[in-house]
Amino acid sequence: MAADCHRGHPTPGRSAQPGFFCHGSSDSSDHPRYPALLGIDIFNSGWGVVIGVVAALCAAGVTVWMYSRITPEGSPTTLSRDSLIGKEGQVIADVDATTIKGKVRIGTTDWSAHSNGALIPKGKTVRVVDSEGVHIVVEEV
Repeated sequence: MAADCHRGHPTPGRSAQPGFFCHGSSDSSDHPRYPALLGIDIFNSGWGVVIGVVAALCAAGVTVWMYSRITPEGSPTTLSRDSLIGKEGQVIADVDATTIKGKVRIGTTDWSAHSNGALIPKGKTVRVVDSEGVHIVVEEV
């Protein structure tokens, strides 16, 4: 059976056992216990660890450098409800004070909204005065 493992033909079911690929055959005492998937055990010595850390740092440095070359200049544009305070938009679904079923379009983005007073019909211009949870509070301009 051990001979079959060395020829790459393990006993049926053995490859499903934990540690089979990492430890090789447990039937042979002369078989080295190198990780079969990595090929070499470089981390068995102090120099192997140093070489591994240096290689990882070099790979990280190259990755950061490459991403810095392909990233567009300038900061990304961000948008939150709080940054909308003071902006104006158009009502696209009636906005009232009791529900958040109303919709307001500010720029190209639609926001759930409610008013701080009376009903504001579709088509009116509004200004954002506050944000609450996942929606904005508007008033008619």
